[in-house]
Amino acid sequence: MEDERIIRLYWDRDERAISATAEKYGGYCAAIANNILGNHEDAEECVNDTYQRAWNAMPPHWPAILSAFLGKITRNLSLNRKKKRGAEKRGNGEIPLVWEELEEVVSGVERAEQALDREELAAAINAFLAELPVEKRRIFLLRYWYWEKIPEIASRVGKTENHVSVILSRLRAKLRMELEKGGFCL
Repeated sequence: MEDERIIRLYWDRDERAISATAEKYGGYCAAIANNILGNHEDAEECVNDTYQRAWNAMPPHWPAILSAFLGKITRNLSLNRKKKRGAEKRGNGEIPLVWEELEEVVSGVERAEQALDREELAAAINAFLAELPVEKRRIFLLRYWYWEKIPEIASRVGKTENHVSVILSRLRAKLRMELEKGGFCL
């Protein structure tokens, strides 16, 4: 079913919207939740909560890109669940590792949020990503949006783990330079 039609079902308060969303985007949302949570049951709950949040958000919101809208909801719910349960120990260290990698760029989420307007920072990062070649953008997003492990990314893009690690390291350094050049205090 086309995204526009699925969104219309939400706006019409037609319960078929949930099943259509689950059919088209259930696997996508589950992959995001599983990467963050590392637990099938928790991931499944987050995916179901995603459908409820989408139901509550539409109307009044009409998402421009349904997959991105659902992915963001799933990601935020999963991160909140991970934090709430103190589940860093269950994540095989991957989530703390991802945060540690990004600390090279933004030295602390709390300080960055206090020092910078979130929307300006997001716009600067989006501009940075828009300038990247497609493959590098994909690698960056797989790691820092979808929280995939480096071996999984390497397999997806047909590169060695070391090559992916080097690309990510260089991208973080380049992002840091771009943010500093844009006046962000890191």
